[in-house]
Amino acid sequence: MSRSGVTVASDCISTFEELKLRKTSRYIIYKLNDTKSSIVVDKSSTETEYDKFLGDLPENDCRWAVYDFAYKLAEGEGERNKIVFISWSPDNAPIRSKMVYSSSKDALRRAFNGIGADIQGTDYAEVSTEALLDKVNRK
Repeated sequence: MSRSGVTVASDCISTFEELKLRKTSRYIIYKLNDTKSSIVVDKSSTETEYDKFLGDLPENDCRWAVYDFAYKLAEGEGERNKIVFISWSPDNAPIRSKMVYSSSKDALRRAFNGIGADIQGTDYAEVSTEALLDKVNRK
């Protein structure tokens, strides 16, 4: 349970484990349910285009997401994957939504083992492919 009293629905964890172990999805988007009492799966997708994922993040409301990010290393060093946890809180989201999502984040984040990087985004530039590459390439 989070500081806000919000719980994490069990399907949030099982969907994450499917992504991590079986690679059944490329990304999962999470949201608060209508009563703001539980975190639930909003969408799960096998779509590999990052721009499609960005299009699934609402312009005016908060979300959390995990993204199985595939990227290339330096020339001849191959490819890697890292699961990235994204906290999406756009500038124009309602203040109340930002507060509840912020105070509930840790409950969801702690439920996941195997996250390679964390990103906080208030606009699309902060969660761009370049921003993710910068984050996962830091040693």
